[in-house]
Amino acid sequence: MTTRKATKQSLADEVQSALKWLKEHRTKATLDGMARYAIPSDHALGVAMKDIKALGKQLGHKQVLAAALWETGVYEARMLASFVGDPARITPAQMDRWCKEFDNWAFCDTMCFNLFDRTPHAWDKVTHWSSSKEEFVKRTAFALLWSLSVHDKRAGNEPFVNGLVLIERAAGDERNFVKKAVNMALRAIGKRNRALNAAAVAMARRLADSPNATARWVGKDALRELTSPAVIQRLGGRVRQQ
Repeated sequence: MTTRKATKQSLADEVQSALKWLKEHRTKATLDGMARYAIPSDHALGVAMKDIKALGKQLGHKQVLAAALWETGVYEARMLASFVGDPARITPAQMDRWCKEFDNWAFCDTMCFNLFDRTPHAWDKVTHWSSSKEEFVKRTAFALLWSLSVHDKRAGNEPFVNGLVLIERAAGDERNFVKKAVNMALRAIGKRNRALNAAAVAMARRLADSPNATARWVGKDALRELTSPAVIQRLGGRVRQQ
């Protein structure tokens, strides 16, 4: 009993210490600047991402601490949880709980690129969240697919081909934060290798011809990059002379 009580007190002390550090590194300029990036600042302190990342590196991976930081509701503490979270220990249920509370694109993307994409549950979550009606849950599905395209070096082509199916299915979603993540996921898959580039370009062409305006934007915007000389050369292909 004493040990359990001491552990809880120690965790509370760690959370308070992290909050104190964050408060000492806040600036009004950072807080005011959040609005320019469509990030709510109601529960924010105004700490630069580079400082949050530095604190996360200092603290290391501690999933229990990450969960406690998330529960504070403080924007920077929740962002810090993405660096402190342990990909081997976070559970699918915990990922679902956090994802349902995302209320801005920064949570979606930061959590995906720093934590979610390193978990063994990542691919299942892409599929599961992609059919959500909630804007930021659906955004997270495609931010995670985008992140996996960049970071999962061991995956073969098949999960990304399946990801293209999800992208095509969601391409008509006109909500700003969803369509941008869908577009980024498509572009990221198409830059992974030549085979996936061909598959992504073929799908982007179909979207570009869609009667749906949002799907057309997703397709045309992706095509500009995926068929560019820079991407073709990087993938080892030959650039056609115009």
